[in-house]
Amino acid sequence: MPKPPTELPDHQVTPNPKLEKRTRRQFSTEYKLRILAEADACRHGELGELLRREKLYSSQLTTWRKELAESGVEKLHKTAPGPTPSKTPEQKRIEALERENARLQQRLSTAEDCLSLQKKALSMLDHMNNGSEP
Repeated sequence: MPKPPTELPDHQVTPNPKLEKRTRRQFSTEYKLRILAEADACRHGELGELLRREKLYSSQLTTWRKELAESGVEKLHKTAPGPTPSKTPEQKRIEALERENARLQQRLSTAEDCLSLQKKALSMLDHMNNGSEP
């Protein structure tokens, strides 16, 4: 005899769609300049408190200072996420074509070697057939 179904309370949680996908934070130029000014005004031991309060890393301050020193406020405007690519799409395409060319050159060389071997074998067979006939 099967057990009767138990009545369980409905505890299903519906997630908040805003929390489902985390997005990268983007900081405005004004915000970056304000934080850099606050960081420069901090006394010994206060910088960590500022970073925790703003949920920032010290490496972000270093990067912002470097960008500001190199190119001024314009560089602070927008920072592309992730590392900069080492090769352009054209360079990647050229490398792929060069690899394909090398592969095809190897196949061509192998085919030419096979043809040469077949010609030599045919020449030997002709020589043997012609030598046995008086």
